[in-house]
Amino acid sequence: MILGTTRQGRTSEPVARLLVGELGRRAGVTSELIDIATLPLPTNDAGEAIKDPGFSSRMDRADALVIVSPEYNHGYPGLLKHVLDSCLKEYIHKAVGIAGVSAGPFGGTRGIENLLPVLRELGLVTIFWDLNFVNARESFNADGTLRDEGFARRADQFLKELIWMAKTLRHGREQISLD
Repeated sequence: MILGTTRQGRTSEPVARLLVGELGRRAGVTSELIDIATLPLPTNDAGEAIKDPGFSSRMDRADALVIVSPEYNHGYPGLLKHVLDSCLKEYIHKAVGIAGVSAGPFGGTRGIENLLPVLRELGLVTIFWDLNFVNARESFNADGTLRDEGFARRADQFLKELIWMAKTLRHGREQISLD
């Protein structure tokens, strides 16, 4: 689970915590929240030149990623792209799902649309379900609990697809040669 913004007061943090909790309820699934605000990546260089061994190792071990990305002015956060670009081979043939977050009615849809070709270029396989959190400030109580259970049903569908894709791709990576 990658929390894809560094802004203070970010409304995507409760979304990321909710999804980590939901994944934790599933047998055989382990998850970890990676907050890009805590990664020690320099901004005076880019790509694999700034690779953090800890982040790289977590990406290498992962069978799937969930990226929780807010939509900022019809796009995704630049620092999220900076972090994702620090790895390459670690992502090949792994599943990824995107949870878009916005303060408005579109739930990060426009940011997700812009992020999809980037993820494909990195070698990730995007699932066909996106998870959209609309009006994010009103979607959670002060303690981080979800107000609208409709999000929980959509999250369940999203995570089922992600886990299926992760298992399928893992089997492929382990059993099927590209040669």
